[in-house]
Amino acid sequence: MRSLDTPEEAFKWCTTEGYFHAEKEIEPERAVSNLAIIAECIEQGNDGVKKKLWNSAYLLYYTALHLLVESFLLFENVKSRNHLCLFAYLCVKHPELELDWGFFEKVRSKRNGINYYGTPVTEKDWKEIALQFKLYCKLLQEKVLEKK
Repeated sequence: MRSLDTPEEAFKWCTTEGYFHAEKEIEPERAVSNLAIIAECIEQGNDGVKKKLWNSAYLLYYTALHLLVESFLLFENVKSRNHLCLFAYLCVKHPELELDWGFFEKVRSKRNGINYYGTPVTEKDWKEIALQFKLYCKLLQEKVLEKK
């Protein structure tokens, strides 16, 4: 796949390639029940940080963020076949949230490195994104609760 430098480029590619699809029905209860899973991921991620388990912390926070975006978009009846398209949809369709596409690409790429290439996360890697992970998770939790 060629480089997709902006969320608009990614969104266009995702749309053209058919990566978005509609859920059968809007399931607000599923989105809200995900919040318990997300809270557990964040709690365990914080434990990983305390224990300096950077890979675990990163993966758990990424999972929480991914589930939050999925939960948020459930209210719009939108699913995506991959994470790139999910994040592109969020950034393009919700500019009012003022989310940073570069952040999503950075954490998605790092997560792929961990999962598929055995690339470890360092303390420096964690510290570069920790605050933004936490802020985005908090913001999206609030938005999901507002929609329920």
